[in-house]
Amino acid sequence: MIEIIARWTTILFGLFFISAGLLMLFKPQKARVILRKAGSTNFINYAEITIRLIPAIGLILSAEYSKFPDIFKIAGWFMLCTSLVLYFVPRHLHHNFSLKAADILKPLYFQLISPISLLIGILLIYSII
Repeated sequence: MIEIIARWTTILFGLFFISAGLLMLFKPQKARVILRKAGSTNFINYAEITIRLIPAIGLILSAEYSKFPDIFKIAGWFMLCTSLVLYFVPRHLHHNFSLKAADILKPLYFQLISPISLLIGILLIYSII
């Protein structure tokens, strides 16, 4: 049962990457607005961090069933550890970082990096099915 849940979590994570890639490609200004909201309120900050834990655990648990188990384990543990660290980073620092990143990442840059997000999503799904 855990295997099935972990696989579906990873597939949904892949779909998230594909959706994010499409958003960045076709609505880069909207992607920029969303980035600016990261860490903007306590609810958004801690919800974002907590939600990151779900695919991180999914990657770790589905690693042995994937085509690239080492990559899944490393990525999963990295996401898990960085999420746990973010719980202790003051929210305003997280928000300031997202604001600065949004200022640097112009809409064209979002469009240029969108294929990377699409590729990651496709590879996640391919690796687990």
